[in-house]
Amino acid sequence: MALWQLGLRPFYLLAAIFAALAAPLWALEYTGWLRPLFHGPAWHAHEMLFGFAFSVVAGFLITAVRNWTQRPTPTGAPLAALALLWLAGRVAVFAAHGIAAALVDAAFPLAVAVAIAIPLARSGNRRNYFFVALLGLAAAAALMFHLAALGLVEWPQRASLQVALDVMLFLVAVIGGRVIPMFTNNAIPGAAAARMAWVEKLALGSVLAMLAADLLEAPATAVAIVAGVGAIAHAARLALWRPQRTLRTPMVWVLHAAYAWIPVHFALRALAQFDLVPASLATHALTIGVIGGMTIGMMTRTARGHTGRSIVADRGETVCFALVQAAAIVRVLGGLLVPSLYAAGVVLSSLLWSAAFGIYAVSYWPVLTKNGATYQFR
Repeated sequence: MALWQLGLRPFYLLAAIFAALAAPLWALEYTGWLRPLFHGPAWHAHEMLFGFAFSVVAGFLITAVRNWTQRPTPTGAPLAALALLWLAGRVAVFAAHGIAAALVDAAFPLAVAVAIAIPLARSGNRRNYFFVALLGLAAAAALMFHLAALGLVEWPQRASLQVALDVMLFLVAVIGGRVIPMFTNNAIPGAAAARMAWVEKLALGSVLAMLAADLLEAPATAVAIVAGVGAIAHAARLALWRPQRTLRTPMVWVLHAAYAWIPVHFALRALAQFDLVPASLATHALTIGVIGGMTIGMMTRTARGHTGRSIVADRGETVCFALVQAAAIVRVLGGLLVPSLYAAGVVLSSLLWSAAFGIYAVSYWPVLTKNGATYQFR
């Protein structure tokens, strides 16, 4: 079956379907219109990270490592088994919060780490070994989250989520730094997207410093300093990529728009340390703006590229990109500027998010499940 021929095929579909369903269900629970399903904000955050985001990461890395190493990564039955493990994790989390759920949930990022570690090791591709370490750290964070919920360890659930968010942010910062300037220069003649070594080191270093600060539960002042440096470094990095020259090329501007939320996230996180803004705004700048924007852009680009289609967004895909950005703006800026409408903003943002990934799931189903599919948005 075409679905099991490439890592991105099942995992992009699973991620899109899950994202389209989970966000509005959480909004209904949050507003009291639905009986508890996520069992609170922490479990909602957990599922959007370990359910949605790491499904996209799995699809991307299993596919990318195959290209980087020219060695096989899971296809066929092994790939189906990985997808089943992801699905088992979702069922276990929603059905019960016990040791079995903890082990199954943490096993997925660990299994993906093993799946990419084998071809990386056999090809001697040391440059990308760190992806294995990051997935291992994500698995540990998932396990600690469950153990804390069960009262078996004294470790804040919030800390586990923050570490996982930092891992995702570092993945985005690394991959974005590799591909965004290249895609910009390839797609837009004269764009002149550039890099500076010290800016690259400072930008990536700030994310690692934030990860260390969260692991060590550093004082608020230290976190604010790291976040402030990160905001400046990532803003400078983005400016060197010339985002203003991408506005007529949706397949490129979506990546720039997503990356632009990184300095916003860091700035809000710095302010939140002094209770000047709610911490949730910084979190959603990262989860919706950065992760949501980058995933919808890369899911579209890589799915098109690996199914032999042109890397050009049409009207429907551009709508998906805009919907995710609108969801981020409503959730973050709406919550900042009009706090009295916070609950309404949660609902509207979830609907915009759901529409974006729902359109992707329906429209890309034939692209990802069939060989030689020719479906395009209209």
